[in-house]
Amino acid sequence: MLTGPSLLEREEAETHLTATAGEALDAWGWRQARLRLIKHRENAVFEASLAGRRRALRLHRQGYHDDVELRSELQWMRALEAAGIEVPHVVPTASGELFISRQFHGLPGALQVDLFEWIEGEPLGAVETGIGDRGRDVAQIYCTIGALAGRLHNQSSAWTPPPGFRRHAWDLDGLVGQQPFWGRFWELPALSHDERKLMKRTRERLLKDISDLDQSPANYGLIHADFVAENLLVDGDEVRLIDFDDAGFGWHLFELATSTHFLMGEDYFDAAQEALIRGYRSQRPLADEQLSRLPLFTLARATTYLGWVHTRPETETAQEMTPMLISSACELAEAYLTDKGGLNG
Repeated sequence: MLTGPSLLEREEAETHLTATAGEALDAWGWRQARLRLIKHRENAVFEASLAGRRRALRLHRQGYHDDVELRSELQWMRALEAAGIEVPHVVPTASGELFISRQFHGLPGALQVDLFEWIEGEPLGAVETGIGDRGRDVAQIYCTIGALAGRLHNQSSAWTPPPGFRRHAWDLDGLVGQQPFWGRFWELPALSHDERKLMKRTRERLLKDISDLDQSPANYGLIHADFVAENLLVDGDEVRLIDFDDAGFGWHLFELATSTHFLMGEDYFDAAQEALIRGYRSQRPLADEQLSRLPLFTLARATTYLGWVHTRPETETAQEMTPMLISSACELAEAYLTDKGGLNG
C-alpha cells in the first residue's frame, strides 16, 4: 500500500513553502505580495498579488532539472512567445536573470525559482477529475488544442536553439531504456506478479517498435510533453498553454497521445481525438501512415505514468491514481500486444 505525508505534515510543508516563496520574491522586488498556493505536485506554484497585479511564482522540485536545463526551458518559452504563441511571459529578476537558484533556510540545497506574468483562463480540468461539464464542448476545445499543438511543433521545427541549450529527451532511452526519464515502470511495487510480467513484455515490444522510428524534424523535435487538461487554460474561445517543466525532445505523436490520454473511457473520447487530429492537421501535415503509430505512443505514455508514481510514491497524486494508472496501462498493453490497439486504445 502506498503511504505519504500526513495532513499535518503537508500543512507544515506548505507553510514552509509559503515562507520560502515570500523570501524568494525579494529578487523581483515583490516581497510584500500576497501569496496563495495553487498547485503543489512536481513544483509548488503560487499566485502572487501586489498592487492590483498578479503573477505566478514557481518553486522547482529539487534535482529535476539543473540550471542549464531550466534556462533552456525559459529560452524556448520566450521564443514561442515571440512566434505569437500565448505562453506565460517570463519576468526577469531585478538584476535581469531569468530565474534564481539560491539556498533557502531549512532546505538541503539550492532551490530554483522563477516568475511569470499571470495568464487569464481556467484550467480545462485536472488529471484526477477529468474535464467535467466541458465534455459538452469537447470537439471545439480539442480542435483548438490540436491547432495549438501544431503551431508549437511548427515553431520548434523551424527554431534553432541558442548555444548551450539542453533539455531531456522522450526518446527510446527516455521512454523505455534502462533508466527511463520518469522511472523503471516495470518495477512499480504496486504491480501484481502477472502485471509485472505484462509490463516487462510491453517494454520489450516498445523497445523494438520505437527503435524502428526515425527522428526527422517532420515527426520529432521539441515538445511540451504535458498537454493535459490542467495545463490548458480556457478563456472563451482561446486555449493557452502553461507549465513547460516536462518539455524536451520527443516525437510529435507523443504530444498528441498525452493530450487525450486521461479522456480514455469517456463517451466523448473519440470526438475529442478526432477533433484534436483535425485541429493539428489545420496547422501541420500528419499523414495517415504516421498517425497509425498513435497507439504505440498512447501505450508509451501510459507506461511513463507508472514510472512517475513509482519514483514519487509520497505524492497525493500517486496515492490516489496508481490503481487507475495500472489498470489503464495493462488494458492498453494487452490490446497492443495482441494487435488490437486502435486509435481509441
